Amino acid sequence: MTEATPAPPSNWNLPNALTTLRIVMVPFFGWALLVDGGESILWRCVAFALFAAAMITDKIDGDLARARGLVTDFGKIADPIADKAITGMAFIGLSIVEATWWWWAITAVVLFREWSVTLLRLSILKKVVVPADKLGKWKTTAQGGALGALCLPLLDPDLPSGLQTPFEVWYYLALVLLAVAVALTMVSGYQFFKGVWDQRHELRAPADDAAR
Repeated sequence: MTEATPAPPSNWNLPNALTTLRIVMVPFFGWALLVDGGESILWRCVAFALFAAAMITDKIDGDLARARGLVTDFGKIADPIADKAITGMAFIGLSIVEATWWWWAITAVVLFREWSVTLLRLSILKKVVVPADKLGKWKTTAQGGALGALCLPLLDPDLPSGLQTPFEVWYYLALVLLAVAVALTMVSGYQFFKGVWDQRHELRAPADDAAR
């Protein structure tokens, strides 16, 4: 007598609810970041809180899903979309606020890399699995730390005088972390595409041999 195959977990679970919440938060985060052209101290702090909450729940929902066996097809699709949506909104919003060519250049390069990897994972990689490595995790951590800090009004002249100098130092440290995040984004993207190419080549080789 064969054992019954366990039923797949329902999509109605806490990790998926947290993922959905992150997606819903994206437009509110973008709006808070851009209130008064990004010059509102209060709303920049609200944007920071929303971004921090999104990063924390991203960690929590993944850990919960794996620990409790609640990994679902919906979660596999929605989780990377939620992650890329909130970071993408941060890059675009900060580019609008900063209004410099280099911010827009960074945003274009990073978003092209992030969404091309995500779409590739969700489309043609059914037979090719490239697991996330440490470099990708470091990239995510560096991106989250840099973008979160830069959501704050660190250079606002209306800040209390006692906070202006330490916040200015924090701002430049965040820019350094952003540079590290961009470098890790490019290197991890290269490794990902190389891994895809190598695995697809290995899968294609037996078929080519059989056809000869």
